[in-house]
Amino acid sequence: MLMTTSEPAPPDVGGGMNADEAAALYRLMTWLSPSFPVGAFSYSSGIEWAVEAGDISDAASLRGWLAAMLGEGSGFCDAVFLAQAHRVGSIGDDVALREIAELAAAFVPSRERQLETTTQGRAFIEIARSAWTCDGLDELVAACDGPIVYPIAVGLVSAAHGLPVAPALHAFLHAVVSNWISAGARLVPLGQTDSQRILAALETDVATTAKRALAASLDDLGSVTFRADLASLRHETQYTRLFRS
Repeated sequence: MLMTTSEPAPPDVGGGMNADEAAALYRLMTWLSPSFPVGAFSYSSGIEWAVEAGDISDAASLRGWLAAMLGEGSGFCDAVFLAQAHRVGSIGDDVALREIAELAAAFVPSRERQLETTTQGRAFIEIARSAWTCDGLDELVAACDGPIVYPIAVGLVSAAHGLPVAPALHAFLHAVVSNWISAGARLVPLGQTDSQRILAALETDVATTAKRALAASLDDLGSVTFRADLASLRHETQYTRLFRS
């Protein structure tokens, strides 16, 4: 009879999902839910200026704008940073982690976007740390030795909790896109049905961006969404504003 010394699998909690998988799903659904208090509803990532300038005027133009931001702009770059932070955080490479955190903070194209992503990153870590105690998270945060942007924060917390990088990345991108759509819906404005249609239409874009980011290195970072970056810069002096970015 073949003997094994491997650890027993976590018990099945029903539906083919074991206890560890259920816990991971529960935490990701909570941390990246619109109700998780990181203040995401206060920011539009430059979409407010794009609406005022006429670049975004309906559901179709909002979808096109977001698809570009997701696949060729900040969405892809943030996804790469999350994946890289998760990987080096999981193996405790403090030197590489600090370099990635510094690069991610430097990659933000405007003052308002810097405020947006660092504020959300700080809130994400503080709230997750307060509600879910976790060994090793404080050491990962300290290793960054500076401001921690939102995608780095999600990568660190997910790594500290032992959550797989792929579902964490998908959940993060879904949360980011959902917030962009929410901002656009309030600004254009759009109804709830149109908002859900845009979210459904971007499903493949989210999956594709996540796949690219998981296979990417820091050398693959880059953005070609110049209009979106200009929108973020222009928003800083926009006369009438609902959002902080």
